[in-house]
Amino acid sequence: MAFKYKPIVCSFVVSALFAFSPSLFATTVVTDKNINADNTATMWPGSQYNAAIPTFKSVLGYDVGERITSHSDMLRYFDALQQAEPQRIKVVEYGRTWEGRKLIYAAIGNAKHIADLDGFAKNMQQLSDPRKTNKNTAKELIGQLPSSVWLEYSVHGNEISSTDAAMMMAYHLLAAPNEATNQKILNNTIVFIDPLQNPDGRSRFISRYYATVGLQHSGDRLSAEHNEPWPNGRSNHYLFDMNRDWLAITQPETAGRIKAMNHYRPLVVIDLHEMGGDQSYYFSPSAQPFNPHMTKTQINNMNTIGKNNGKHFDRFGFDFFTREVFDAFYPGYGDSWPTFYGASASTYEVSSSRGELFKKHSGENLTYLNTVQRHFVASVSTAEAVADNHEKLLNDYYQYQVTAIEAGKNNKNGRVFIIPNERNKAGSHRLATLMAQHDVDVFKATEAFSSCGKQYQAGAYFIDTAQPKGRFVTTTFSKQVDMDSQFIKEQERRRSRKLHDEIYDITGWSLPLMFDVDVEQCAKPVTVASEVVNSDDKLLGNVSNIDATVGFIVPWGDMAAGRFLTAALLQNIVIKSADKAFVLDDKQQFAAGSLIIEKRSNDADLAAKIAKIAEQTGAQVVGVNTSWVTEGPSFGSDNTVNMIAPNIAMAWDEPTSSLSAGNSRFVIERQFNYPVTAIRTAMLKSADLANYQVLILPSGDYKAVLGERGAANIKQWVERGGVLITLGDATKFAAEPEVGLLDVKRERAFKNTAATDTQAAKHADDEAMVDGQLITSKDSLIKASENLQESPDFVAGVLANIEVDQEHWLTAGVHKNLVAIAYGNDIYTPIKLASGKNVAWFAGADNVLASGYLWQENKQQLAYKPYLIHQPMAKGMVIGFTQEPTARAYLDGLNVMLLNTIFRASAHASPLR
Repeated sequence: MAFKYKPIVCSFVVSALFAFSPSLFATTVVTDKNINADNTATMWPGSQYNAAIPTFKSVLGYDVGERITSHSDMLRYFDALQQAEPQRIKVVEYGRTWEGRKLIYAAIGNAKHIADLDGFAKNMQQLSDPRKTNKNTAKELIGQLPSSVWLEYSVHGNEISSTDAAMMMAYHLLAAPNEATNQKILNNTIVFIDPLQNPDGRSRFISRYYATVGLQHSGDRLSAEHNEPWPNGRSNHYLFDMNRDWLAITQPETAGRIKAMNHYRPLVVIDLHEMGGDQSYYFSPSAQPFNPHMTKTQINNMNTIGKNNGKHFDRFGFDFFTREVFDAFYPGYGDSWPTFYGASASTYEVSSSRGELFKKHSGENLTYLNTVQRHFVASVSTAEAVADNHEKLLNDYYQYQVTAIEAGKNNKNGRVFIIPNERNKAGSHRLATLMAQHDVDVFKATEAFSSCGKQYQAGAYFIDTAQPKGRFVTTTFSKQVDMDSQFIKEQERRRSRKLHDEIYDITGWSLPLMFDVDVEQCAKPVTVASEVVNSDDKLLGNVSNIDATVGFIVPWGDMAAGRFLTAALLQNIVIKSADKAFVLDDKQQFAAGSLIIEKRSNDADLAAKIAKIAEQTGAQVVGVNTSWVTEGPSFGSDNTVNMIAPNIAMAWDEPTSSLSAGNSRFVIERQFNYPVTAIRTAMLKSADLANYQVLILPSGDYKAVLGERGAANIKQWVERGGVLITLGDATKFAAEPEVGLLDVKRERAFKNTAATDTQAAKHADDEAMVDGQLITSKDSLIKASENLQESPDFVAGVLANIEVDQEHWLTAGVHKNLVAIAYGNDIYTPIKLASGKNVAWFAGADNVLASGYLWQENKQQLAYKPYLIHQPMAKGMVIGFTQEPTARAYLDGLNVMLLNTIFRASAHASPLR
């Protein structure tokens, strides 16, 4: 599930065949020596199952663990369970995937609890807010309420075993209510089961997996069964790793489950995953570092649950480990996000068979049934621990809310976050409504006010951290969240020894920084007339002077204007864009990039179209009665370009990073609302690209697939007027000397040893022998072990400050200071002026780190190195991002820059039109 770092698949055919005739695809099944033919009976020994509750075999035609259950069969099974026992299970649809597949959760408990699920949710909402529920009322609620656990399975579609474990968990609870462990669970707890978080990815995996199976399943890791084609089943339709989508909530699957969890507020949340097949099983306690805004009580509760898991794993003879990996620092995982409404949460990981059979390095055959059983046992064990501690967990949950409010009141850095909402109104609205979607109390001032000596206009947003979700606000809005100092000290020690660091994922994630939204803090609460912000509040567009005689101007600089542009282009409205700022008739100032729509160039119904697009996009539009410009370029100037509706192609397939491709396509299609054509990468070697004005190469190592022939084909297309945009690792390909698409080079690590290059050059022609050397200390040994020409140290992911050239047409309307992700170890030389322009670059060493933890040497070497490079090439151009601007689709602050590289760049290219 590590970060170190869709086309629609017709898997419904295979799923339908499974549903009607599982034997059609039957193959020889290799069973584990410890599991007999009746798999269900031995999953939890000693259970007596009610024959009236439908089994896997009675509904699906196969036993648990005998095959990988499809999404459609999973739905059929839960439907059968609900029909058989409607008083003790309720199945609820909470959303649909991009491909239209149903997302469900099941609530299981005793008849009393299931009959009053709405009442349970209402009471949990009361318990969640000490501002409305005092201690005495809370005590009464705690005495009445059951505890709750939310088990979420298979967010990564090719981590397959957990869905079948979820089905077995539901069957076990319903069919063996008198089993001792189940009695405790059903008496004290509601178990919520989200059996399949990623149906699109799972369907992709299953269709491809069973398509490769022959006479019998192969456990050989070299077999086609164990090597998925691009893109693998991990991600959803838009190729998102949805376990990283809990902050930005860009995907419908994530939005649906967050809404459901905010409704019920389950006390314990477990996210069940798979890891490498040669490993065993992982559960809490988590590895260091922990997010400092988590509480010790939450961590201790997970330790208690972990001990209970260990007890049962010992009973079954299952190997396991804890603490060594999978930290709890980043707040955007499925197992960390719930902690910030007060739950105790964790990830579980099982060794994966990635099919029905996998041969470990030890020689042991790992079967699908093995993996299903381990996740099932962990699920039961977790629910038991929740039931055993139900009153404590409810008390701890209420106390979390109390202390969250107190922590907000005592926030030394400032109790209230204020979003002035004067610059980047679309971004401010997006951030405010996103926080409301997270169930944070957000307000919008309806009149001007003063706070901490500053004046704010009506329309400013503010969030008081003295609220139950205050810790979530603090950890997502603060510029810096520090890792434990001892953990950092250990990572620096490991780095000094040339050992890999133990930082698991990105270390910086401040939402205001990533959204390019101004935020200020004040220690005192804000008192002003205001309205509550809801997640579905619409950004209101406006057209002033709708009866304008000359035309309309859309000020450039936020996503509302960007969406206005794409909508207008798709409706064939003729638009110009100014390369520089201008002043109209000595009165009205407009930023560089502003869109100019003249009535004389468009149809008679232009005003009606403009009004409708403004309403849809939230854009601000100004009607003008003159084109007389007193400063800056006139409407007819060469510095005012005609915008075109470009056809956009994107490399799709190996060796493209599926995450980069999916994230980028999503941003353009679902945030810019503009279509993209995906082209198999290998076709770019010889394809006639004349129909496209823009080609995007997402991050990937293209050298082997495209080679010099592909580079030559792309270069010819660029020279004829195409715009090539490279992202992240694709920029590395463009900069290869034999490729010759971008005149920059990657840097080796800077060494403060003058003799390094001399020594390397001296012995370049004699690799068999080197000069003798004396090693007199351990430090000398470490130094002698270093590579003389190594790359900079790898960075897990930080937020870095970017400075932007304000005089280049490519950055029109882009804020002078932005924040981007710096990840990996690629650092590039600046491009020479004879070849192009460094349009945006990393800030100086003292200021380059915006949030996170960055090695000191990387700070120094990254300083003033290019982030965005522009290189003209005959009638076209190459634009290189040295990092990925679309990572996880949560760098909203970079979207105007990306819009410019697509739409303003294609307007500036000069092919024959």
